[in-house]
Amino acid sequence: MSRPTGTVQEADQPGYSPQTFEASWRARWVEDRLYDSDIAPDGDRPKHYALTMLPYPSGDMHIGHWYAMVPPDARARYMRMRGHNVVYPIGFDGFGLPAENAAIQRNIHPKEWTYANIEHMRGQLKLMGAMFDWRREAISCDPEYYRWTQWFFLALFAGDLAYRKEAAVDWCPSCNTTLAREQVVGDERRCERCDTEVTKRKLKQWFLRTTRYADELLDFSSIDWPERVQVLQKNWIGRSEGAHVTFRVDSAKAEEGAPFEIFTTRPDTLWGATFMVLAPEHPLVAEITTDAQRPEIEAYVLAATRQSDVQRQATDREKTGVFTGSYAINPVNDERIPIWIADYVLMSYGFGAIMAVPAHDQRDFEFARKFAIEVRPVIATADGVVADGATMEEATTDRGPMANSGELSGTAAEQAFDRTVALLEAQGTGSRAVNYRLRDWLVSRQRYWGAPIPIVHCANCGVVPVPEDDLPVELPEDIDWRPTGESPLKLHESWKNVACPKCGAAAERETDTLDTFMCSSWYHLRYLSPHFTDGPFDPAEYGYWMPVDSYTGGIEHATMHLIYTRFFHKACRDLGLVQGDEPMLQLRNQGIILGEDSEKMSKSRGNVVAPDELIDRYGSDTIRAYLMFFARWEQGGPWSSTGIEGTVRWLRRVWSLFTQPPAAEGEADPAVVRSLRRKVHQTIDQVGRNFDDYAFNTIVSSLMELFNEMSKAAQAGATADAAWREATESYLLMLAPVAPHLAEELWRNQLGKEESVHLQSWPVYDAAAAAEEEITLVVQVNGKVRDKIAVPAGIGKEEAEALALASAGAQRFMDGKPAKKVIVVPGRLVNIVV
Repeated sequence: MSRPTGTVQEADQPGYSPQTFEASWRARWVEDRLYDSDIAPDGDRPKHYALTMLPYPSGDMHIGHWYAMVPPDARARYMRMRGHNVVYPIGFDGFGLPAENAAIQRNIHPKEWTYANIEHMRGQLKLMGAMFDWRREAISCDPEYYRWTQWFFLALFAGDLAYRKEAAVDWCPSCNTTLAREQVVGDERRCERCDTEVTKRKLKQWFLRTTRYADELLDFSSIDWPERVQVLQKNWIGRSEGAHVTFRVDSAKAEEGAPFEIFTTRPDTLWGATFMVLAPEHPLVAEITTDAQRPEIEAYVLAATRQSDVQRQATDREKTGVFTGSYAINPVNDERIPIWIADYVLMSYGFGAIMAVPAHDQRDFEFARKFAIEVRPVIATADGVVADGATMEEATTDRGPMANSGELSGTAAEQAFDRTVALLEAQGTGSRAVNYRLRDWLVSRQRYWGAPIPIVHCANCGVVPVPEDDLPVELPEDIDWRPTGESPLKLHESWKNVACPKCGAAAERETDTLDTFMCSSWYHLRYLSPHFTDGPFDPAEYGYWMPVDSYTGGIEHATMHLIYTRFFHKACRDLGLVQGDEPMLQLRNQGIILGEDSEKMSKSRGNVVAPDELIDRYGSDTIRAYLMFFARWEQGGPWSSTGIEGTVRWLRRVWSLFTQPPAAEGEADPAVVRSLRRKVHQTIDQVGRNFDDYAFNTIVSSLMELFNEMSKAAQAGATADAAWREATESYLLMLAPVAPHLAEELWRNQLGKEESVHLQSWPVYDAAAAAEEEITLVVQVNGKVRDKIAVPAGIGKEEAEALALASAGAQRFMDGKPAKKVIVVPGRLVNIVV
């Protein structure tokens, strides 16, 4: 079998020169449609949907893209060799703020900038030699794609899972847009995109009801996801069990007995509530504030809204607050307690109101001491001692019996919650409840470069969905996309002004666009049939390929994309659009590649590693192999320009051994042949298990060890033996997922194979051939290691005992004493008790 057109013959290239054949093989694979993945008509092969998170078209591929994509590509190749029908698609997450910000900086239209980057990055991606099925490419900013993003939004709207309300939102003054909570990062609450400090602003926004799925999102029992991701999602959802309790306002300023609710995880401490605290933004504040307190309250409210939630809730911050002048009635004892406002209470948790129990909550304790409010202990220590509220120096966390709690005083800690809730329910002032930190997903963005929300606002009909036949609602291209503080679409009169689809009267389009996470919540479905016109995906493709079997990407998406895509799938399931409870069965996360200075790569530090330059120097396979070898994939580590040279040397030696093996003289030593076969089959087993476990670094190290064994066998004259042929074929089959170009070149042009190495099966493991002839047996005397001896692998108990007793180490430490007892652990050790 001759090389594909353009490669250099062996006479012209004595050494390993990947630049002479890698591009040609990639072209050949495309010509042969090697990686086209279709539904298997006979169903004799199990399907495997391998998916890596789609890249954002930022302009240039960096080494982090390679690290995220190459090892999963190698595993997808391995799964194919193990008999699976594998699909490994790719696409681009085209919408979002970075494109619009870059367009503003460069004075170029976002669409032009995005598509130019996609074209460039598409070429860079192909240099990886990955088994991407490019026929399935999907680009989220294509109208062909976002037509169906809009379609999904309308389905959610029709199912009462999308709604609009006015709400205080996080606002980036630099990006001039709202941000989801997940896009506000750090203790100083900065925009994840531009690092600007985030402020608050009230706008009418579109939300999706993620909170309806909070409990289901906490269930990971049917999926294989990393424990760390599960913990992050559980903490983000923040499920708390407690009680809703209704207090009533006792004030001439409010409606007589106006009720307001609080959520508490400790209803058993209600008798210790000596004041109430409302969030400054609570709607009741304006109603109950007395005239005397109003100036101070209004000033405090204004100051509080300028602070971040993190700043307001800092535990080491001095507590501040203002008395409203009104009081509340405690439902368990009818006591009249003052209502304050304080910035450490947030509207985003519970009801934006708390009962303050200073004896048993440190924040409340500090507040009470500062403002001279009573501290009343209502929980005793385990032995029944009740603290003195007047002299205690900090809040107590004792969980002993209830005290100072009316008829429930003396109730044991394990019964306190249930008895208190029963009392509240009996008098109609409370009930058992569950609260969540999770909030509904804010999907509105006041920007241009996103999928338009397919809604029309009509003075007669209200909120009207755009008819499905009118989708997609396309973005106008003749627009000034520069930021003004409002959506640029609001200023495009001919686009904005339309006839109401329902009554025909003059109406306006919704001018917000959808959060780009809405687009990326379902891209794995569009990959199934990117040009399907009768729906977002072909049902036959869905029925065959879904769910995703292996999903890979960064853990930084744990509380954003990875929650959103699970919610999206479950919501669509309930709408009858998809089947199954989860979109991705298995998730694995890669670590981060740092610069050689062990810092995060950035242009400003000058430590960015550009793959294109490395390809020119080393070839694609060298980069692939080094990325799999240099660190544990899930951890990452600093790049090393010297470390990659070790990978270069290995591949050069592989090339040399396969293209110029030593000539055999006579028959090989049987012991050498047995040793070679043993190592080959041990490696087949080891590498296979490592692929299953995503242990990519040990895959490469195992191949390096096998190569060393093969080199010794070749020097010992084994190259004419059948075991050598078995070794060379097995080696290239195992190398193929790691270094696909080199494996193909050697497979076809050195071994003379007609069919691609990438169409072959994984080598068959022979356990008998892999078995060791000898093992090392540890010899202990009275539990301490005294010797190690080589024994036959299948040695029996009596023989092992005899050899251990006769060993030099045992004889020396037994010192002539007889053995009282000999314990044999087969295949591992012998312990002699004297």
